[in-house]
Amino acid sequence: MARTPDTERLELLQGTLDMLILRTLQWGPQHGHGIGQAIRTQSDDLLKVETGSLYPALQRLLKRGWLKAEWGVSRSNQRAKFYRLTPEGRKQLVREESRWTQLVNAITRVMRPAGAPGSEDQ
Repeated sequence: MARTPDTERLELLQGTLDMLILRTLQWGPQHGHGIGQAIRTQSDDLLKVETGSLYPALQRLLKRGWLKAEWGVSRSNQRAKFYRLTPEGRKQLVREESRWTQLVNAITRVMRPAGAPGSEDQ
């Protein structure tokens, strides 16, 4: 896979990082670096989560009870904190996804108003 230049990467909308972290952890526990890598890989290298954003977000999600963390050993034999979703975190992911869908639909309506050239309702 070709790497996307930094100038072409997309900025995350405020509030979407929590949802992406929760979504990434629905597939199982992961350490912080692995979460960032998974988001980057799943977005075809368009989204890069900086360490300065990722770890404060993980702490925020822990405080809210949406994640649990425990120390373990990574594949590279390094000590790492592994994060996993709690049952409340799974419920929050459903809420976040619902809000995301509403947001995308609202933006689509603004960008392609009904009856406008190029809209489906023409």
